[in-house]
Amino acid sequence: MKPLSRIARILSLAAAFLLAGAHAAEPLKLGIGYPTPLVGPHGAGAKAFEEELNKLVPGRFKVQHYPGGSLGGEREMVESVQLGTLEMAVTGTAVIGNFVPEVMVMDLPFLFRDAQHARATLDGPIGQEILAKFPQRGLLGLGFGEIGFRHLTDSKRPIKSVADLKGLKIRTMENQVHIAAFRALGALPTPMSWTEVMTSLQQGTIDGQENPISILVSTKLWQVQKYVTLSRHVFTPISFTMSPAFFGKLTPAEQDAVRKAAVAGIKANRAYVDQAETSGVEELRKNGMQVTTSVDTAEFEKHLAPVYKQYGEKYGNLVERIKAVK
Repeated sequence: MKPLSRIARILSLAAAFLLAGAHAAEPLKLGIGYPTPLVGPHGAGAKAFEEELNKLVPGRFKVQHYPGGSLGGEREMVESVQLGTLEMAVTGTAVIGNFVPEVMVMDLPFLFRDAQHARATLDGPIGQEILAKFPQRGLLGLGFGEIGFRHLTDSKRPIKSVADLKGLKIRTMENQVHIAAFRALGALPTPMSWTEVMTSLQQGTIDGQENPISILVSTKLWQVQKYVTLSRHVFTPISFTMSPAFFGKLTPAEQDAVRKAAVAGIKANRAYVDQAETSGVEELRKNGMQVTTSVDTAEFEKHLAPVYKQYGEKYGNLVERIKAVK
């Protein structure tokens, strides 16, 4: 009996060891929320992040996507990341500005010359300085992607001048700089979550909105809007933001893998935006939208000068430093 008892004890210990090993190997759930569909600029970045993470640490993470605002608006997602109830979010920096005020400098109209200028700023020392502010607000910024330059759409008329905007109810993001800018242009800015926009446009609660081509195409905005004006009035970065509580539980090797995966996600996101900028305008036309390409930018800038001054002064020499980036 004693040998059998000893064997039973050994088998029991072996089973316990195997069970513990299996438990330790269980993948960590990593939820990623974003406001647009799975096929879109946010989704392209999130999917590439997942793929790279699985290459670097196979089987360690189980990534769950929450596209299309299924967890609520962008602000709600960022708050969930703060609380640690959502591991990661890919959202516009215009919303992040409610938590990290320095991010709002990016929302100044006509600040960036082109996409290359914006990317050099976001990937360089200035972008790193701003990301360093995130932990003070209970967030971890992994890096900046983008959705591109914003353009105006509406259901009433082509917009070629500031006068054409007068009285139009334009949806803006929940961002004070954007709201002040459209007010200065004579429009009636209506801040709301993206999850409410399509229904509001269908019902006529608002007349128009503004977003980059990558969003206009991925959300098929031609279903609810007739006119698009290529105004390029604001460049919109997006932030790959993670819960510090979740990140803090990872080993150094896993943390390194997450950061490398974010770089891959940003690269894929930008590639999607570049492709949309190349082919998107023709797709908008093909689906019945009337495209206005000539806008009096100087007139827009003249009306926006007070907004530029009001908000630009909040950031010391940061605006001039951004303008000086090559």
